[in-house]
Amino acid sequence: MRRLNRKKTLNLMKELDAFPKVPESYVETSASGGTVSLIAFTTIAFLTVMEFMVYRDTWMKYEYEVDKDFTSKLRINIDITVAMRCQYVGADVLDLAETMVASADGLIYEPVVFELSPQQKEWQRMLQLIQSRLQEEHSLQDVIFKSAFKSASTALPPREDNSLQSPDACRIHGHLYVNKVAGNFHITVGKAIPHPRGHAHLAALVSHESYNFSHRIDHLSFGELIPGIINPLDGTEKIASDHNQMFQYFITVVPTKLHTYKISAETHQFSVTERERVINHAAGSHGVSGIFMKYDISSLMVTVTEEHMPFWQFLVRLCGIIGGIFSTTGNCQYSPFFLRPIKSFFIGYCEYVLDKQQGVLKYAIKATPCQCSRMLCLEGAAVFF
Repeated sequence: MRRLNRKKTLNLMKELDAFPKVPESYVETSASGGTVSLIAFTTIAFLTVMEFMVYRDTWMKYEYEVDKDFTSKLRINIDITVAMRCQYVGADVLDLAETMVASADGLIYEPVVFELSPQQKEWQRMLQLIQSRLQEEHSLQDVIFKSAFKSASTALPPREDNSLQSPDACRIHGHLYVNKVAGNFHITVGKAIPHPRGHAHLAALVSHESYNFSHRIDHLSFGELIPGIINPLDGTEKIASDHNQMFQYFITVVPTKLHTYKISAETHQFSVTERERVINHAAGSHGVSGIFMKYDISSLMVTVTEEHMPFWQFLVRLCGIIGGIFSTTGNCQYSPFFLRPIKSFFIGYCEYVLDKQQGVLKYAIKATPCQCSRMLCLEGAAVFF
């Protein structure tokens, strides 16, 4: 009884077979079929490798939404060197809420030599080269996001030589926490003092001849400090052409959430435009000599997420490639418009081989593709051995 039920089950399964098998005795191979099969397998192998490379790669997805966080503080990371002595300059922040943040709250004034060492000059040259490439190819920013925390630090390396020159500049570095509103970070002559209507700088005791606001921005960023991220002003160097000169940077800060397979952080991107001019009251160019960075906070927040192709999608695409190529080549194999040029190629090649072997004798061949295939094999074997 069990054998009978099993036999009925097997017969039922045979009737449901959607892929009937053809006996090998009824199958005839041909040179054109072999050529099509070779092309098909080569194409499948190439596309499979390319698809696997796409599967291994990742891409960055950008999403935009309104920034609803208006109570938190904004961190400003600063590393700027000014070509003036530390006792002559002062740095602070004044925002639209009339809140003053003094440099003593987180900045360090360090006397240094403005001229860079050879190793530091090479670092600055490479950083400026990367900045120029980023301006031309914006897609490189995705590569920088992926390599965050994995690449080398972008901070200025320490001097490798012990310079005997006395310090002629002031390095102002550290970080400040400010309100999340538009503000103005500036470095100018004299230390800042509070004032009922804002603030003022004690610049009366500093001679105009000592003004020199040539500066180098080794690092300027907003939000959490992430090693490996290159910001638009990193590596910028400006040389003042006059004692009374104003350098202005207009910055738009965009809150950014970064989620990659390496890190997950809340930072800020920013764009910047620059302007510089000489202060000459007689010519109508009014203002105060110094370095002014006016920043504004964007109302939109960007979420940058690193995404990867799911494995099931890779399998579906791979099955589509294999099945599509087999189906297409199978249809082409039985098409007369596809077989005719292949047959002509084999016949022409066979005529060339016979003419080459028999010399001047012209042999008009009327051969089938199978016969030509045999001749090709013989010729190939002769050449190989």
